[in-house]
Amino acid sequence: MNDGTERYEKEFFPSNYAGWRYCIEVKCSQALTPESVKARITILGDSQHEESRRFASLYSHPWREQVLAWFQRAAAEV
Repeated sequence: MNDGTERYEKEFFPSNYAGWRYCIEVKCSQALTPESVKARITILGDSQHEESRRFASLYSHPWREQVLAWFQRAAAEV
């Protein structure tokens, strides 16, 4: 890779939006489609949803909010 993304390969948790996208699209091989992004926003945006609560308990509420913000940004781009 010579596009500047190689630095994201070693990140355990993404440090920024570009690293997060790299994690989702490259490491996890998941396409950020309008449908998948909308589904994640719906789940993470509902703090009472079981999956959202589980995510927050594993990673923290602030991290859930950060990931939600990145999904919202992705929604504007896909």
